Amino acid sequence: MKSTRHARGFRDLLVYHKANEVAVRIFEISKNFPKEEVYSLTDQIRRASRSSGAQIAEAWGKRRYEKHFVSKLTDADAEQMETQHWLDMATSCGYLSIEEKEVLETQLKEIGRMLNTMMAKSHLFCRQDFFIIKENANAFLIDDN
Repeated sequence: MKSTRHARGFRDLLVYHKANEVAVRIFEISKNFPKEEVYSLTDQIRRASRSSGAQIAEAWGKRRYEKHFVSKLTDADAEQMETQHWLDMATSCGYLSIEEKEVLETQLKEIGRMLNTMMAKSHLFCRQDFFIIKENANAFLIDDN
């Protein structure tokens, strides 16, 4: 039987790691874009690709509120789609090979599928019993001595 490990934080999520891998690869590739693209295409593709991971992290922080969690995952999915758009533009402009675009696009689509699965099963990530904290009330007393 396969053992499933529960995520204790956003860094434990496979989708978060995949999003970061794509962002790093895009950063490396975009170093070769022409200098005149630095404040347009280069900036846009880097921002969109990095934002997916950031949105996943934010979603994790909003798990207490399932609708907020899903909303942030939706934002992460939108960012990966925007990244696909910028890959299309980079390829059309001749800055990126079709093969490299297809590899990155395949990875981004996988991230999208993973995010959509998380949204469909959001209740599993947002279970309230994960947030039950047992504390000793005396821990909050102030000692004036």
